[in-house]
Amino acid sequence: MCGIVGYVGFRSVSELLLEGLHRLEYRGYDSAGIAVMADDGIVLRKRAGRVGELAALLDEQPVRGSIGIGHTRWATHGETTDENSHPHIGGNGEVAIVHNGVIENYISLRNQLQEMGYVFQSQTDTEVVAHLIAHHLSEQQKLNCDEPCMRTCLRAINLSLDQLKGTFGLCVLFRDCPETVIAARAGSPLVIGIGKDEYFLASDASPLIGYTKEVVYLADNEVVVLQPSGIQITHRTSGSVRPSIQTLDQVSSDIDLGDYPHYMLKEIFEQPQTVENALRGRLNEEEGTAVIGGLNLTPQQLRKVDRIVLTACGTSWHAALVGEYLLEEFARIPTEVEYASELRYRNPPMTEGTLVFSITQSGETADTLAAMRECKRKGHPTLSICNVVGSTIARESDGGIFLHAGPEIGVASTKAFTSQVTVLTLLALYLGRMRHLSYPAGKRIISQLRDMPAKIEEALQCHDRVKEVANKYADFDNFLYLGRLCNFPVALEGALKLKEISYIHAEGYPAAEMKHGPIALVDEQTPSVFVVPRSGIQPKVMSNMEEVKARKGPVIAIACQGDNAVAEIADDVIYVPDIEEYLQPLVCAIPLQLLSYHIALLRGCNVDRPRNLAKSVTVE
Repeated sequence: MCGIVGYVGFRSVSELLLEGLHRLEYRGYDSAGIAVMADDGIVLRKRAGRVGELAALLDEQPVRGSIGIGHTRWATHGETTDENSHPHIGGNGEVAIVHNGVIENYISLRNQLQEMGYVFQSQTDTEVVAHLIAHHLSEQQKLNCDEPCMRTCLRAINLSLDQLKGTFGLCVLFRDCPETVIAARAGSPLVIGIGKDEYFLASDASPLIGYTKEVVYLADNEVVVLQPSGIQITHRTSGSVRPSIQTLDQVSSDIDLGDYPHYMLKEIFEQPQTVENALRGRLNEEEGTAVIGGLNLTPQQLRKVDRIVLTACGTSWHAALVGEYLLEEFARIPTEVEYASELRYRNPPMTEGTLVFSITQSGETADTLAAMRECKRKGHPTLSICNVVGSTIARESDGGIFLHAGPEIGVASTKAFTSQVTVLTLLALYLGRMRHLSYPAGKRIISQLRDMPAKIEEALQCHDRVKEVANKYADFDNFLYLGRLCNFPVALEGALKLKEISYIHAEGYPAAEMKHGPIALVDEQTPSVFVVPRSGIQPKVMSNMEEVKARKGPVIAIACQGDNAVAEIADDVIYVPDIEEYLQPLVCAIPLQLLSYHIALLRGCNVDRPRNLAKSVTVE
């Protein structure tokens, strides 16, 4: 949540920061601002609203310079106003700061600073940090008046960080050290881009694409000094750190819209390719198994696993629920899915043979990271299923599997969900072949997995039909989503997508549970979306459809092509390819993603930037 961008070098910094903030807007879009080191000191431009509002302000009031920092905000402390927008000024203008995260002890620090005479202009926790750094800078200048400016600034930051409780990614400008940007991280991601006589800084890699191929991911408790002549990284307790330079393998086309009107639609239609990417090089037909490198556990260690815990949040949690079905069916390993936000504070009994997987698109989700660290602290192997190489969870886990889905810009996750389900299917196959799954069964699963990109391409052909259904139901304000077994998580995910981007109240349930309460909601104004492809349990779900119809509830069905029996009951049917039950979530999710997209458009919602949401939840 929130986006940071910074630059030191020779380019016109305002344009570069503005472009970076546009790329980061999916992280927060309540307000945006920049601070630029100009000839007469630090100059701020900031405004509530989308980054476009800041761009308009900069057209009216341009500012020139080649060093600066910027921020796009997802509000935590204080309303969405110009005053609460970042950057914030510390002291009498000697410090400017942008901040991601939450400072938990900001109230006590604010009271102390007010007693010293500091005047606050905002309601934010960030302004506390700005004044705190200004205070320590003033004290250090008195004590070490002959010390080089950069060293004094660095000491002021470290003294301030020692007083902070919470999470932060900070980026700071100093009026009296005009060629320097200093940044620090504790729990909120920062990545440095390395150029020739120029350096970039951002809260994720997207603003760096097209400018550099070399990046350094800052670790917790590291502080970096950026100057056109070079960078210096130190750990707050262990001293100097040698930068670990990694290659950024993304290209600008990964974050361009192309011919699509929205990132969400683009990412929905990328799913045949992203599923193929998740499968590439991971299918071994000769052995009838999956090839999964990076787990960093031997086959002997994996065979001793007697329980798996999958922990995640949001859409990733729904993918984990599908994974539970797959792992128990193929590998016969008891599997439990935990909300990461709950697991981090619980103390569940875990055997020595428990294996923990953290599932996350961004690799920075605060709750998932904290849950993983807690399990790791207790000695359990902690692996990850993650999309972002170099992310905190990818680096801190003992091993893992990357999705290779490419950047996901739309706030509502789509392609990451199907990639996660694909990877979990591979994991279930891999562990299953180590245990009870036969060679012919493994070969059959591989053959079916190879067909999945084409099957998803076929599922996308429902697009026009989904638009028709969306037009019919866009004005309804309550929806029920219902499915059974591995399609129950798909129902949950469909309901979440509708809530996220159209602001319609929607609930997902196992279809049979409808009789135990939710059927009270059924009426002519409450459509029920049934995920009802062919399966051994399909007749049971069709009986549930009949119960809704008996109460005059509209029924939308996701069904297999040619299934006339479903069409006889449902008011509207959207067809998907007829495939094996365990793979149905991969095709059934497609029409639900498209349905939420088109309903949101018809209701005038911003599908890529839904209100109150941000892409990467890096605060608790």
